[in-house]
Amino acid sequence: MTEVIKNAYFKIGFPNDPVLQDPAMKVRIDVEAVREVVEACLKPEKSPLIKSDLAKTLGIESLWFKDERNRMNMGSFKAIGASYVLAREAAEKVGLDASEEKLKNSLQGRSYVTASAGNHGLSLANGARLFGAKAIIYLSKTVPIEFGDYIRTYGAEVITAGENYEESMEAAAKAASENDWTLLSDSTWAGYSAGIDVMAGYLIMASEAFEECPVTPTHIFLQAGIGGFPASVAAYARKYYGDKPKIVIVEPTEAPVIQASIAAGKTLTVEGKVSIMGRLDCKVASLAALSSLAQTANYCMTITDHEAKDCLKELADNELSTSESGGAGYAGLKKALNNNDCGLSPDSKVMLILTEKESN
Repeated sequence: MTEVIKNAYFKIGFPNDPVLQDPAMKVRIDVEAVREVVEACLKPEKSPLIKSDLAKTLGIESLWFKDERNRMNMGSFKAIGASYVLAREAAEKVGLDASEEKLKNSLQGRSYVTASAGNHGLSLANGARLFGAKAIIYLSKTVPIEFGDYIRTYGAEVITAGENYEESMEAAAKAASENDWTLLSDSTWAGYSAGIDVMAGYLIMASEAFEECPVTPTHIFLQAGIGGFPASVAAYARKYYGDKPKIVIVEPTEAPVIQASIAAGKTLTVEGKVSIMGRLDCKVASLAALSSLAQTANYCMTITDHEAKDCLKELADNELSTSESGGAGYAGLKKALNNNDCGLSPDSKVMLILTEKESN
């Protein structure tokens, strides 16, 4: 697989894609509906948009970072994801104008289960704590024990199962079926679309960034795991900006599932070693997210673990400390500039998203 490919399906989508015929699998872009629930039930502070002097170092006109590292004090953009879904269900039960006490007990007796590489599970645990539900989080053996302990501080039950994310998801789905729990994955697959609701929560991040940015970006680099985050942001970018920004999807060389699928024009599963970009190390894409990205992304590219790690000191020196996963968009930008890829030039105005804090 080449390091950068141009998406031949931009604005068209995969040929004979059954996902396009299923309204339940359509990535949402109605941010106002999401914002109404989020502001009433979660009340998050807006995350900052930072204009960085690194633009001068890179030789481009401007560089903007949407900083999600402290979103709702959970350290990740996914803070408004699963929590939003539970907030919406709580509001549907007791009303948007319900008292804090009513909201706090609105989902009592409900149990939600998911698999996670960490951040989605934390968001579900927080939502369950806020609205009186129970959260059960399945983590694979690749997720650090310390992160599982951290999720437990939110009151969730944490279970380790499987050698990787995919196996932990199988275990979570099996447990949901056996125990009559609600499975709330941030992914989608044939017959399962609940991840669309989780992705809708990410629209808050995208809308804040686009509304605050004083310029129209020429490029938006988005790191990808299963694809939910970039698909949501890219879909809203197309609504907000139209075709103007070039959207570049960045993945680990060990897990280029979006790139491989778009190159093939159909959904694929990939194999590879474990990447240090743990949040992005996914070998199976979210079906709806992949279908959407086939229509909205301009380029797909890969970065090595070394390239992801190599940029962290530079980011830290500019008060942008993050993890290898959180800084993957910046690593992709640097690589594309060095290789004269993705239509970058000295006039480029680039937007990136720091998706998580350094210690995640």
